[in-house]
Amino acid sequence: MNKIWSIIRKDSLIRFTSPVEWMFFLILPVLFIFILSGGTGVPADSRLNLMTVDQANSTLSAALIAELEKSSSVKPLMTDLRKALDSFESRQAASVLIIPENFAVEALQQGQAELELKQQRNNLNALVQQQAVQTAAGRISSVMDIANKSVELAESLKPFASREARQMFFDESYAAAQNLLGSAPELVTALEGETEDPINYDPRANSTAGQMVTWVFIPLIGLSAMFALERTGGTLRRILVTPTSKALYISGTVLGQVLTALLQMAILIGFGALVMKINWLHAPLALLLVMLTSALAAAALGTMLGTFVKTEGQANGLSILIGMVMALLGGCWYPIELFPPLMRMAAKALPTYWAMTGFLNIAVRGQGLSGVLFESAVLLGFALVFFVIGVWRFRYE
Repeated sequence: MNKIWSIIRKDSLIRFTSPVEWMFFLILPVLFIFILSGGTGVPADSRLNLMTVDQANSTLSAALIAELEKSSSVKPLMTDLRKALDSFESRQAASVLIIPENFAVEALQQGQAELELKQQRNNLNALVQQQAVQTAAGRISSVMDIANKSVELAESLKPFASREARQMFFDESYAAAQNLLGSAPELVTALEGETEDPINYDPRANSTAGQMVTWVFIPLIGLSAMFALERTGGTLRRILVTPTSKALYISGTVLGQVLTALLQMAILIGFGALVMKINWLHAPLALLLVMLTSALAAAALGTMLGTFVKTEGQANGLSILIGMVMALLGGCWYPIELFPPLMRMAAKALPTYWAMTGFLNIAVRGQGLSGVLFESAVLLGFALVFFVIGVWRFRYE
């Protein structure tokens, strides 16, 4: 046992001598998880930001902005004209609403109040924002129509004594119509669709599991480079002339890398649970089983590959290539449900597919130990096949 721990210590010191290794071990996986999952969660307000410039600062412009605030599709984002135009020119804003200085009740009464809406071409968000502005402006216009009708009806019954009296009656009618419209019950209620998504997809859980499998599998497959380096450098020959068997050497090398991978996965899972609020820990035994079998399958693949490659350079290139391809086709970067049926069937020949399925069964589908037994058994099968081939090849090295 002391020899195994000595081999583990040797390999760990060699691997983590360079600061670059720490970047690939911890910093980059955490960074990719955070970026690809869209930050710490889904924003509370999912409405589109509508950059709004209020040059009028009038009662009418305030009423328009209040109507936009009620919209279920857009949220007015108040800003100045220069900043709004800069965002529009750089295509950061789909639309810019400019409320001109003359946008007041008097101008609206005379039919001279106009809004300026700048829109990007062929932009769906701009069309949504246009419809929201038209809806809000329509409600404001309806208040004006009610006030004008009230003035016409009052004037038909009894003419006003003066122009000032007519304007005063209009102002009172406008205010009353505005209050009544604000307290009127909604005739149309907007409801968000509740159609069940056929794809169980959580960007935070998928990104965490996918990046974890990617960044753990590549170094474990990179075991092949460690075997190639020690073989070509003569270290393996010197180790084996000591009272150390090949089985002991392989066991120590593989066990050390598996323990390192488990530590890396534990850190990434802790980050996902604490920062990304992913429900990883509701089934700890299931999680530990998938972690262990995934690490064993990847380490076994690296052991097998190490008996085929001749140099460290070949091993490094192949381990990165194989790891990336397996991650892509195994559903680590995109939901496997988005792939064509033939690709989904072919993905079942990869251990990354079963590792992802096991992790998502826990984090997304809420399953426990019984829900990951099949995936874990398949991963153990991969590990057994790869180890048998690797050990058989290693005997004749």
